[in-house]
Amino acid sequence: MALGFVRPARPTDAPEIARIQLTTWRSAYRRMFPAHVLAQLDEQMLAAGWAEAITAPPSPRHRVLIAVEQGESAEHVVGFAAAGPVDEQALAPEEPPLPDDFAAVTDLLVEPRWGRRGHGSRLLAAAVDLWREDGFRYAVAWAYEADAVMRKFLEAAGWAPDGAGRALDVDDMLVPQLRLHVELTRD
Repeated sequence: MALGFVRPARPTDAPEIARIQLTTWRSAYRRMFPAHVLAQLDEQMLAAGWAEAITAPPSPRHRVLIAVEQGESAEHVVGFAAAGPVDEQALAPEEPPLPDDFAAVTDLLVEPRWGRRGHGSRLLAAAVDLWREDGFRYAVAWAYEADAVMRKFLEAAGWAPDGAGRALDVDDMLVPQLRLHVELTRD
C-alpha cells in the first residue's frame, strides 16, 4: 500500500480533479463510450464544475474528497470522491425518492497509473466516516455494467447490487448501469 491520505478538496484542487476525471474516463471508459464523446469533454468546464462543487456545495453534507500520495519529494493528487444526500440522480427511472438516511456517491475515481495502491479504499473509508457523522445509515452508488473493476471494488468493500438499473443515453447509445448499496453499520 502506498503512503497517502485523504483530505477535503480545496478550490485549488479543481483543475487536478478535472484532469484525473478526464484521464480516467478516457482510459477506463474508452470501450464503453464513443471516442468522439470522450474527445469532446472539456477539462476547463469540468474544473469549473468541480470548483463550484467545492466552494458552493448544495448542503454541508455534500463533500468532495481527494486522495494524495506522498512521494519522497512531492505530494500528488491521485483520486477523488464526491458524495452527498440522495437526490433524483440517485434514483432509477420512475423510482420513488429514497429515504433521507441514504447517501449517494456521485464520483469515485483514482487515476489509473495510481491504481491498486489503496487510494480508492482510503477515499471510500473517509466517505463512510463522514456519512456516519452526518447520520446516514445507507449509501448507494451507480456503476456501469461494463465497469467490472468498479463493481468488484465496491463488492469487496461490502456493497451489493440492489436490483435498480438504468441506461444513460450517450450520443444515441444506451450505456447500462446498475446500482449498488451498503448499510453503514459499524463492525
